[in-house]
Amino acid sequence: MTRSPAPVVRTPAGAVRGVRDGSGELYRAIPYAAAPVGAGRFAAPAPHPGWSGTRDGARPSPTAPQPVRDFGALDMTPYFGPGWVRGEEYLTVDVRTPAADDGARPVMVFVHGGGFVTGSTRAALYDGHAFARDGVVLVTVNYRLGVPGFLDLAGAPRNRGLLDVLAALGWVRSAIAAFGGDPGDVTVFGQSAGATLVGALLATPLAAGLFRRAVVQSGSGTGAFTPEQAGRVTAAASAALGVAATAEAFGAVPDERFLAVLPALAGLDLRTGTAADPLAGLSPFSLVLDAQPADALADGPARDVDLLIGSNTEEGRLYVVPQGKPEEGAEALGDVLFGSGTDRLALAHARISGGRTHVYSFAHRSTALGGRLGAAHTVELPFVFDVADEPWLHGATGLLGPDPAPAGLAARVHGAWVAFAGTGSPGWAAYSAEHPVVEVFG
Repeated sequence: MTRSPAPVVRTPAGAVRGVRDGSGELYRAIPYAAAPVGAGRFAAPAPHPGWSGTRDGARPSPTAPQPVRDFGALDMTPYFGPGWVRGEEYLTVDVRTPAADDGARPVMVFVHGGGFVTGSTRAALYDGHAFARDGVVLVTVNYRLGVPGFLDLAGAPRNRGLLDVLAALGWVRSAIAAFGGDPGDVTVFGQSAGATLVGALLATPLAAGLFRRAVVQSGSGTGAFTPEQAGRVTAAASAALGVAATAEAFGAVPDERFLAVLPALAGLDLRTGTAADPLAGLSPFSLVLDAQPADALADGPARDVDLLIGSNTEEGRLYVVPQGKPEEGAEALGDVLFGSGTDRLALAHARISGGRTHVYSFAHRSTALGGRLGAAHTVELPFVFDVADEPWLHGATGLLGPDPAPAGLAARVHGAWVAFAGTGSPGWAAYSAEHPVVEVFG
C-alpha cells in the first residue's frame, strides 16, 4: 500500500505528523502519559511534559516490558506482536482515521489482550484500515503489563494498567477531535485481558463520561483477584526478587529482573476460603478489586453505556490443542475463564441499563492444527478487524488454518461492530433475562 506524508496534527502535548495511505491516515506512537521509568513505573500515569517541533508519527512505539509466550504448534505472532521492543516511552496510542479533519466521526478505542503480561499496539491483528475505510477513527492503546502494571504493592496505586487505560481515554476526550473523531461518541472495546479491563471500566466511577459504548470480547466480569489472592502473588514476587514488597523497593529493580522471576510466579495456588482462581492458573496477574465488576456495575457508568458482549464457543482449546495437551476439559476451562463471567456481566448490565445490552456468540471453527483448534480464544479477532483473508493468518500454523475464511463472515462481524459504534445497535435485538437473545456468528 503506497504511503505519503499526512497532515500535521496538533495534540495537547505537541504536533505529530503521520502517513497517508489508501485507507486514510495513520499516526503512531503518540504519548498519552509520561514515560513510566524508575519509581514512576509504580505511580499513577502522569501527564506528558510535551515536546517541541513535530513528532514523527510514522514509526511504531516501543512496547511494555514483556516475556516471550510460546503457543507450541500455533503461530500467535499476529496476536502478541514483536514482544518487548525496548524504549521508555511506551504509554502511547496509535490513531487510524479516514482523515484528520472536522468530521466528528465515531471513535473506537481498542485495549489489547495477552494475559495482563503481553501484547501491544504493534500486533498485526490490530491493523485498523478496515475501521478507517468504514468511517471510524480507531485508537489502539499500550498500557503497563506484568509487575509494573498489576502487582499489588504497598505505596503504589492498584491496577496501574487500568489507570493507564483511563488516562488514554482522557487523552482521547481532549485530542481526538483534531484527528477527525467525535469525543462524545467513543466506544471502548477490548479482547481477553483487555476485555476484562473494559468490564472493570463499566464499574469504575472515574470512567464516567469517557465513553458512550463498550464491547467486551472474550473477557470476564468475574476475572479479578481478591486482595488476598493478589497478596500471595506479591509475596512470591518479593521473595523471588529478594526485595521488600513496597513500591520504593521495587522501583529500584530493573525490568529485566521482573521478567526473569515470572516463572517463579507461575502455578501459584490462589484458591482461598472465599474465592477460586478466576484465571485458572494461566496468569499471576489480573485486576485487584474488592468486588467483581459484574457485582459492582452500579458504582460506575454502566447503566448509561451501551454494551456489546460475547465469547467464543470453544475458548479453552487455545490453551490445550497447540501444546498437544488432552482436549478433554477444554470446554470447562473456557467457561471458567470467559463464559461464566461473560454471562454474569451481560445479565448484570441488562438489569440496570434498560435495553442497552447486546450479546453474541462466535462459533466459527478455525481449521488450524488439523481442524482441532476450532472456535478457540482469539479466533474472532481477524473477523472483527476484517483481516481474515490475510495470508499470515493461514497455512499450517496460522490462527485460521489452511482453509479460506468463510465468505461474508468478516463483513458481517466487522459490520456489526461498526454499526454498534455508530448507533448503539449491532443489528439484532437487545438481551434481557426475559428474552436472552444471542446472535451467533459462524
